[in-house]
Amino acid sequence: MNTLIQELQNAQTSQELEAIRLKALGKKGIITQKFSELKSLEGQDKKNFAQEINEVKQKFESLYYLKKTELQTRELENSLQKEKIDVSLFQSQNHRSFGHPINYTKDRIIDYFMHLGYELCIGPLVEDDFHNFSALNLPEYHPARDMQDTFYFKDSMLLRTHTSPVQIRTMQTQTPPIKMICPGPTFRRDYDLTHTPMFHQVEGLVVDNGNKASFANLKYTLEDFLKHIFGDVKVRFRSSFFPFTEPSAEADISCVFCKGKGCRVCSDTGWLEVLGCGVVDEYVFEAVGYQNVSGYAFGMGIERLAMLTCGVNDLRSFFETDLRVLEQF
Repeated sequence: MNTLIQELQNAQTSQELEAIRLKALGKKGIITQKFSELKSLEGQDKKNFAQEINEVKQKFESLYYLKKTELQTRELENSLQKEKIDVSLFQSQNHRSFGHPINYTKDRIIDYFMHLGYELCIGPLVEDDFHNFSALNLPEYHPARDMQDTFYFKDSMLLRTHTSPVQIRTMQTQTPPIKMICPGPTFRRDYDLTHTPMFHQVEGLVVDNGNKASFANLKYTLEDFLKHIFGDVKVRFRSSFFPFTEPSAEADISCVFCKGKGCRVCSDTGWLEVLGCGVVDEYVFEAVGYQNVSGYAFGMGIERLAMLTCGVNDLRSFFETDLRVLEQF
């Protein structure tokens, strides 16, 4: 017994301690074998011997658990010391980020137009029917409303489907001349590779007295803007339809992937649609009480531009917070 106690006290690891426990209390252990000798004893001798063995066993177990606690505490401290990280140590690999691709793209757009003297305007996310639809020449039952799957609340309130309501609110509170852009999130009931329920837009509006604001001004501004964002690309304007502008157009750039030769991304056309624009419809000016003015407006999806400039082919990658994607930027 004294030999077991000595070995117990000298154990330096949990593995050594477990081996000693098995040596003493295992199926063929020294103390276990002592209990088998009880079969050859009788009467008071058997009782005395059993009491003696039990006392030895209890003493061994008591010392064993004390030693086990000591070793586990020591091993835990050693493990923590080895795994300790000194956050103050110099890190030679510093990774500089431009931020999330959507925010980075939005900031580039804002910077461009603010350098041209555009005012940055922000509006509410929850809108009423008038600002989101009616004032933009989209009266009730207008078929173009079906183009926008809207999240409705009670009392004709809704989550805005575009940032155009900010243009209406700006014209209601300011007088021409106006040069403004309105970036922000918008909401529609759509979700696939190229659509999400929440997405971001930047829309711009220029209004001036008389006929000073023309489509020629709009065309020049957008051509310069698209070359600022995408570099050396060709730009074209195609006739289109928007209820709040007339004439209306969509702007395309030569495909940034195939350089206009035709590929899967551009459906072999060599062109990519990037934004919509047009001359503000007279009905919109009437809705806000403007007279004898002219103006033009444009709008673009930030995710669309971010996908093209950052080479991201799945819109959902922007929202899944996958570090393998985000660390590329």
